[in-house]
Amino acid sequence: MRLSLATRIFLGYAAVLLTFGAVSLFAVAEMRRSQEEIRLVAQGYLHLSQTSADIEGYFNSQQRDMSRLRDEKNPEARRLVISLARRYFLQTMSQKIAEGHQRAAEARQFASPGEGAFVKEVDTKLTELETAIGRYVDAREEAFKLLETPNVDATLVEDKLDRVTVLQNQINSSIRLLHASLETRILDRVDKAQERERRTGALIIALSVLAILVGLIATAAAARALKPIQTLIAGVARVGRGDYSAQVGFAGQDEIAQLSREFDKMATSLKEREAQLLQAERLAAMGRVAAQISHEVRNPLSSIGLNAEMLEEQLASAKFGSEAEANEARELLGKVSREVDRLTEITEEYLTLARLPAPALKREDVNQVMRGVIDFSREELVRANVQVDEALSAEPVFAQADENQLRQVLLNLVRNGREAMAELGGGRLTLSTKLQNGHVEIEVADTGPGLSTEATQHLFEPFFSTKKGGTGLGLSLSRQIVQAHGGRLEVEKLAQHGARFRITLPRA
Repeated sequence: MRLSLATRIFLGYAAVLLTFGAVSLFAVAEMRRSQEEIRLVAQGYLHLSQTSADIEGYFNSQQRDMSRLRDEKNPEARRLVISLARRYFLQTMSQKIAEGHQRAAEARQFASPGEGAFVKEVDTKLTELETAIGRYVDAREEAFKLLETPNVDATLVEDKLDRVTVLQNQINSSIRLLHASLETRILDRVDKAQERERRTGALIIALSVLAILVGLIATAAAARALKPIQTLIAGVARVGRGDYSAQVGFAGQDEIAQLSREFDKMATSLKEREAQLLQAERLAAMGRVAAQISHEVRNPLSSIGLNAEMLEEQLASAKFGSEAEANEARELLGKVSREVDRLTEITEEYLTLARLPAPALKREDVNQVMRGVIDFSREELVRANVQVDEALSAEPVFAQADENQLRQVLLNLVRNGREAMAELGGGRLTLSTKLQNGHVEIEVADTGPGLSTEATQHLFEPFFSTKKGGTGLGLSLSRQIVQAHGGRLEVEKLAQHGARFRITLPRA
């Protein structure tokens, strides 16, 4: 699928924008994850760790009080310790554990699924700790009652206190494990956050470099695609200076390549148009000069011709010393008459060249015009030993043409072919018509000696002729007529010998 130049440039810069957008989205996503990680650690795990530390500290204080109670011998002091323990311990521990539950619930709200499982496990351990503390309080109360009873068995008191100590050690171990797991989790989260930060930084740098490379590639591709414009500008400048040989064609199917090919066609067309204009100006100047000369020469020629005719009449009754003298006088007079006729014909050609009328275009059957020309020229062709081959289209071929002017062109081509073959003692003249690409093509081909390369290049220029004594106006006038019809007159050298003239006219 071919993409236009604008589409390719747009896609290139769209790729740049998408790459930078992907980098930005990735950076934003990683920042968001880091923020969530920091929030979880700062507002979740640290608070839970602080709460567990408070529980551990308060419970350690309670352990010290129980140790003092075991060693205390003063009944009053024992009662004071027992009273404080009953009043504050359970209430304070319940508050701290409830605070731990609340912190866990808050952390679970913004924790990821994996972290949520850990927070739930912490909450479960707090519940287990609360249950263990309940058992510890019951065992301690039994010991307190024995300590408050007078004359109680010391061994029984020691057993109860040992039981309390065992429960204290179990609870203390659970609290330490809880606190250690939170501290470990915090360190693990911090390490992973640092590792993610390093990895994210490296990825962002790599993606940024990739985005820059994509941008450079897109810029280079756009510059390469637009570079031919400079060549086009230079070509336009050369054409503007009159150098129509500028050719800037580029390979490819994009808009610039198509534009360059159209520019080359335009330059070639302008070159041809300028050549035609120069030739038209030269013909116009020559026509004006020819018309002036012809006008000045035609009247004396008419007088000379009239006097020659009168002199010829006088010769019929004149007397000469001998018949030889009479024949010589008649021959000289005949030469004068023939030269006058030739000069009169030349002046008429000059006048026609200078005053070529615009063609009266009508729908004409080219086959019919061609047959009329063949019939008109048949006698002189037979005398010149020229055989005519008609290759006319089987169907009528209609063109927009002026019949008289087209007949004049065809007669000129037929006579030129006959005169070219006269040097060889005769030959074959082929006349054909056909429809080609919406146009009418007429061809007149002969088997004469052919044309040189130089003659082919200058054949349609005024006053250039390959015939001895030719004026060089016939083909120039014929091309003017065909061009006035909106057609073309071209010549082609045949492979072996001879030449082919091709007329192309608009189809009616």
